[in-house]
Amino acid sequence: MITTPESTQIDGAMALLRDCVGGKAGERLLIVREPDSTGYYDDFAPRIAANTGRDMGLTVFETVSDTFITDDAGKSKLVDTLSGFDHIVFFSRVGDQIRFSSDVKIPPSTMCYTLDVEALNSNFGKACYHGMSEIKHAIDTAFEQAETVRVTCPRGTDYSGKPSWDADHKPEVTLKRFPLLVPRPIPAQGMSGKIALSNFLTGTGSKVYEPYMLELPKVLFACVTDNQITHFEGNYECVQRVEAHYHAISEQFGLDPWFVDSWHAGIHPGCHFGANAKDDIIRWSGSAFGNPRVLHFHTCGEYAPGEICWHILDPTITLDGIAVWENGRLIPERINGVSEILDRHQNLADMFQNPTTQIGFEDGV
Repeated sequence: MITTPESTQIDGAMALLRDCVGGKAGERLLIVREPDSTGYYDDFAPRIAANTGRDMGLTVFETVSDTFITDDAGKSKLVDTLSGFDHIVFFSRVGDQIRFSSDVKIPPSTMCYTLDVEALNSNFGKACYHGMSEIKHAIDTAFEQAETVRVTCPRGTDYSGKPSWDADHKPEVTLKRFPLLVPRPIPAQGMSGKIALSNFLTGTGSKVYEPYMLELPKVLFACVTDNQITHFEGNYECVQRVEAHYHAISEQFGLDPWFVDSWHAGIHPGCHFGANAKDDIIRWSGSAFGNPRVLHFHTCGEYAPGEICWHILDPTITLDGIAVWENGRLIPERINGVSEILDRHQNLADMFQNPTTQIGFEDGV
């Protein structure tokens, strides 16, 4: 008998449906996937999840969605198809689009970032979800309690202050993430400095527009005070291109172009991206941000995730002088209480000791 990926039991699918979703025998599960032709998710990952759900005793339904929601009518049409289920799992970018929508009322839902079988069956997908939840909570608490937060990077970022949590009353997300990739967004209010922009700017997955990526042939600096970009510094032609890009996107959607909402860095030591980032920028920007080597900002719009992302590579993040991220490596045991969490979850302790560094760039890029 030939064993195919679709017929193979995958530990990552169990981690998704049992530990993250909390699915139980007899419940109704809907799996939403993209059309096969998009090339973003592979065909096998959602089908493996469906088969695993059936093995668990769930009643599993599968549907194909549009790749993106382009207007309110499209969102209403999608939401209407999602009622009557106990759980929904999105192997589709439409889940990301409604993830921050406070006006969407749907059953308990999960956005899945394992884009293919390899990711689902890697340390990324198989990492203990409950342990990662505990670590995320500890990181969130550490940021909220810090008097001074500072971000630096090898290209010259120097950004610091005390985030204004009192002004941040927004809910984090309306859907769960699987795997857990980032902590709660850190408010830009209360922080200032220069952020080094390199390689490219990308969209956030919130809205659909072109061009989704703007290449940056030279390093620029975004100068930020609280929630505002005051100006860009660097090569004149590059600055002009970036400013024109911001004006175009903000005018298209009626946004404040210079608003900086928040930022956060990846926390998952198993998150990885094997292809060249610039050759597959859509998939890169939708998955690699969970690696601790990547920190991203939400800009252009007074909300998370905004419409334009900045990506800072290999950040060092200090909380009251303690480097919790150091040159792109998250050292969670430097946060109060995390050593005890790692003692209970040896698989996570091993992953943090030997994190993947493969994020679509050669070292030093």
